Amino acid sequence: MSVTIRIPAQLRSLTGGAGEIAVEGGTVREALVALDAAHPGVNERLLDENGALRRFVNLFLADEDVRFLEGLDTPVKDGQTLSVVPAVAGG
Repeated sequence: MSVTIRIPAQLRSLTGGAGEIAVEGGTVREALVALDAAHPGVNERLLDENGALRRFVNLFLADEDVRFLEGLDTPVKDGQTLSVVPAVAGG
């Protein structure tokens, strides 16, 4: 399945400045593995040492937070968009 991953400005130095990357994968996890294979170092910023999504990173698949779906094992359909959104804190 072809998935487009939207990359936030904070991570574009790892993707050669690209704001969107097309990858292949049947799940969110597989898409992230493909992204890291093409752009090493991205997953270090997104995933913790156990391979879980870092708490300050949000992933939205078709406008749905993957944490409320099946997490990293959420299936993706061909043509879907996965958006990486860093959490914003402050007041």
